[in-house]
Amino acid sequence: MARQLFRSLRLTGGRILDHSSTFNPLRPFLFRQFSSTVDRSGFQPKLLRNVAVIAHVDHGKTTLMDRLLRQCGSDIPHERALDSISLERERGITISSKVTSIPWKEHEFNMVDTPGHADFGGEVERVVGMVEGAVLVVDAGEGPLAQTKFVLAKALKYGLRPILLLNKVDRPSVSEETCNEVESLVFDLFANLGATEEQLDFSVLYASAKEGWASLKFTKSLTGDEKNMAPLLDAILKHVPSPSADLGAPFQMLVSMMERDFYLGRILTGRITSGSVRVGDKIHGIRSTKDGVEKIEEGKVTKLMKKRGTITNMEMMDSAGAGDIVSIAGLNSPSIGHTVANMEVMTVLPTVDLDPPTISMTFSVNDSPLAGRDGTHMTGGKIGDRLSAEAETNLAINVIPGTSESYEVQGRGELQLGILIENMRREGFELSVSPPKVMYKYEKGEKLEPIEEVTIEVNEEHVGVVMEALSQRRAEVTDMGPVPGSVDRTRMTLTCPSRGLVGYRSVFSSDTRGTGFMHRAFLKYGKFHGPLGNVRKGVLVSRGNGTITSYSLMTLEARGSFFVSPGAETYEGMIVGEHTRDTDLDINPARQKELNNIRAANKDENIRLTPPRLMSLEEAIGYVASDELIEVTPKTVRLRKRYLDPTKRKSMRNR
Repeated sequence: MARQLFRSLRLTGGRILDHSSTFNPLRPFLFRQFSSTVDRSGFQPKLLRNVAVIAHVDHGKTTLMDRLLRQCGSDIPHERALDSISLERERGITISSKVTSIPWKEHEFNMVDTPGHADFGGEVERVVGMVEGAVLVVDAGEGPLAQTKFVLAKALKYGLRPILLLNKVDRPSVSEETCNEVESLVFDLFANLGATEEQLDFSVLYASAKEGWASLKFTKSLTGDEKNMAPLLDAILKHVPSPSADLGAPFQMLVSMMERDFYLGRILTGRITSGSVRVGDKIHGIRSTKDGVEKIEEGKVTKLMKKRGTITNMEMMDSAGAGDIVSIAGLNSPSIGHTVANMEVMTVLPTVDLDPPTISMTFSVNDSPLAGRDGTHMTGGKIGDRLSAEAETNLAINVIPGTSESYEVQGRGELQLGILIENMRREGFELSVSPPKVMYKYEKGEKLEPIEEVTIEVNEEHVGVVMEALSQRRAEVTDMGPVPGSVDRTRMTLTCPSRGLVGYRSVFSSDTRGTGFMHRAFLKYGKFHGPLGNVRKGVLVSRGNGTITSYSLMTLEARGSFFVSPGAETYEGMIVGEHTRDTDLDINPARQKELNNIRAANKDENIRLTPPRLMSLEEAIGYVASDELIEVTPKTVRLRKRYLDPTKRKSMRNR
């Protein structure tokens, strides 16, 4: 296979010619196309612009990037072209930051697309230091929300002067008055975050990323030659400064992104802080430790690359200079946050300060009676290696080895950890996961817990049930009022402990019949709010082993709702449903009907069962209690008790 791999590279000049062939040795490993090597000897930093696109989730960042790529001549094969991960395309969200380069009027724009969800805020924190400007995208109908405040605070902290882009102005509910009100809210947000006078004097543009146009003045639509993104690109060229670069200094680069490639090995991406680098130069990776600066690895630059247009298209370069964002291959040990520099340099570049993780989960080996049927990676060693590799590429996740082949994984929220578990499922891993636990702090003897800011928009008829549910979760209302431009809609801003919001999203969707919107973002560590109210019923626990039968479920339907279907396998200690009361109940869902010579099976009545409530992985993470676990395999997600034996469960509960 290796011989075929290198033969294909030699024959094609390093370019993948056919992705659709039946057998392509590059296909499982290398999905990018390499163009011919570009001479960058006449590199001029003043022609560069490094810009990040930041916004709240679903405000149109990735769609905007599609339109900018098309405006600059890139061939976009499909919508959301920068969302290269399968889970990103399936869920419609951006999970990891992407960087690409586009040409505009003899200039070169390095554009960084960032996630908008609060759980992936670490992706924003580690790339915003690479750029000199930012485009703040705000939905003209919704206005600034919780994550808008978070990403804007990070941009202002690094001294960026954002350009405000009011997106989705073509919606019928958006008027010029609405845009003026949103602009005022954004200005207030800038002021509250401590923006300077220069940052407060931000430029405002109006756009419809879906329709593919931007304008300096408010309008509902554009036609003809005016229907393009040129005003936004010109605004970036005018208001974003070129990188300050010293080409004569020694080469230094801070690694901000990292990926692995089957052919090239570890690829390190970052902005060159000073100097220049050429293919073949000797470099080393260094990092700061308690004892000083430590040299990680020595090597030389084997490949120098830059992404052009879509992220699958890599341009090979012979050299690069300060201020540019490039990818380097040749070192196998440095990772994100480390410095890559010339051999004589022993000065470490300052790293990015990340917000602390707020939630932890324990990953361990699956020890249920049904273990080993689906997965291919089941040992504690393989699980630990996979988690360590994830921690290298995602600084917002911490992995701490525990006892008996278990690992504590710390992150920003259950969605972030759920994405990690889902990726491991698809890779063939089989594991057992504990419910999420909030990470507390203690200062001066006082217990502190993470507090989140929650923005909720619901119909007026659902306000009561939402308020009642959140009061049980120790939430406090800070603002409440009607939604501008909408009839019978209410918007509420609340502060709530993170532990109270675990598992609430599915409850919220059910309570509002799918018509409500909820956004949340980490706010601060605050005083402990006390125990939560009654947020969940008891569960139905299996005390039988074997195949679940319709006959047994029919006789048990009055006890609660089920999570399983007839024909599925069960074991003692497995959770098969939710009890109607607050206590747990042991049942036998595998009981068979006795057949004798008096009555025949075909004489019985037809069994009609209520459809089961099949839980997704995210719902299971938010549902399980402290004495329960989630059994995750490539094919199924099961809930179970931590202790399968009912006698041991009772003794541990009494203890």
